[in-house]
Amino acid sequence: MSGGWNTIESDAGVFTYLLQNLGAKDVQFEELISLDPELLRQQSPVYGVIFLFKYPTGEKRTDKPRDGSFDHDAAENIFFAAQTIQNACGTQALLSVLLNKDGEVDIGPSLREFKEFTTPLPSDIRGEALSNSELIRDVHNSFARSSPFIDETQRAATEDDDVYHFIAYTPTNNVLYELDGLQPAPISHGPCTFDEFPDKVVPVLQRRIERYPANEIRFNLLAMVQDLRIRAREIGDMEWLHREEEKRTAWQWENALRRHNFVGFVGELLKGVVKTKLAEGDGAYEKWVEEAKAKTKSRIEERSKKGAAVEEMDV
Repeated sequence: MSGGWNTIESDAGVFTYLLQNLGAKDVQFEELISLDPELLRQQSPVYGVIFLFKYPTGEKRTDKPRDGSFDHDAAENIFFAAQTIQNACGTQALLSVLLNKDGEVDIGPSLREFKEFTTPLPSDIRGEALSNSELIRDVHNSFARSSPFIDETQRAATEDDDVYHFIAYTPTNNVLYELDGLQPAPISHGPCTFDEFPDKVVPVLQRRIERYPANEIRFNLLAMVQDLRIRAREIGDMEWLHREEEKRTAWQWENALRRHNFVGFVGELLKGVVKTKLAEGDGAYEKWVEEAKAKTKSRIEERSKKGAAVEEMDV
């Protein structure tokens, strides 16, 4: 029986080092800040995108997707796995792109062995194999944000809950596929070559976003691309290469911080400060508390003013 899967963040640094730790080479993720085909094309080669959105928990499943069409035969020809466990959808979306690019991308020996083992299996059994893979689960969980607070009350999500879900879009066998482990089959969005992908996928994403209210902005889009350091070296752009190396260093630092919780450290630090203030005497502790309250009140008032200014601009 497999262990638990923890939630991971939709972050380019997290997903890039997920790729690396799973054994894939010369590939990374970049966050896209707008739905612009030209912006996506600038990242070429683009192997696929991972889209994070608020999942409509109250939406009923139907025999037809709201966009595109189910391609049940495709599940026999491409890597598609049913999602059989909670919190695994981020890594599952990553694998939905990566394992369908074997040959274009060096996926590494461990994932190649996993792919070869699961290829003859139906999608639901592939999903079980994925959720029971110790390698994939352990790498996934190594990027989970540490938390000292454990929720003992597991329950199914309701319509009032904010639930988020990752899905993948990738051009495979000259078709643009939407790969969502909660759906019964890959969803075809029509013919699409590798070069056409930026122009074909953006309208699909726009139509999906249009299903939500205009004030819903909680979306995130990550593109799986070739390691940008390779391109920087090829054209001899040392400044670009330096920026990419600095970005990798920052990602490593952020990922290291995710593995630790600092509640104990902050608690001990606060106790030390309080002890020092009390030792000073002459009301030093009380003065320190009142100054902190005044600063907090001032910040709240400042934020309220900024919020009012933004509302006036929107009007």
